[in-house]
Parts: sequence; structure tokens; C-alpha cells
Amino acid sequence: MLLLARPNGLGYSRIGLVIPKKVVRCAVSRNRIKRVVRDTFRLWKVGSTALDIIFLARSGLDVLPGKAQTALLRRGWQRLDDKFEKVKPRDR
Repeated sequence: MLLLARPNGLGYSRIGLVIPKKVVRCAVSRNRIKRVVRDTFRLWKVGSTALDIIFLARSGLDVLPGKAQTALLRRGWQRLDDKFEKVKPRDR
């Protein structure tokens, strides 16, 4: 998976999902990934940074079990939080 993020001035974070049919062939798997991403994003406790995030699925994500997908996404959200926590407020 790939997470692209950029600060926004809205006061809340938004997410966009890109899960191509070429990468995840089965519709059931694509929908499951979307559900897991939305759920972990909703539960993610955002710091003080409002971000626009794009989630891009990579091959192999659909073969991971649900718990592994959730753990991978939680680590991704935490890395985003850590990265944008270091950015000074005036640089955003």
C-alpha cells in the first residue's frame, strides 16, 4: 500500500481510495479492503494535523488476512501522524 498525504486547511482529515481492478481482481476483496481502510481511518486518532490522504492499493494486499491488513494500516496512520507532527504549524 502507499499513503500519500498533504496538509489541508479544513480542520479535519479526508481520505481518497484508489484500488484498481488490475491490482485486486475480486470485487469482494476490493470492497473488504475499502471497508478496512475506512474503519481504521475513522478510528485513527488524528493529531492536530488536518490531512488530505490518498490510499493506493498495491498487489498482494488482498491476500493478507483482515487482521494483518488492519495492523498494516494502523502502522501507516501512525507513521503519517509522526511525520506530520514534526512539521511546524507555520510550514503547513
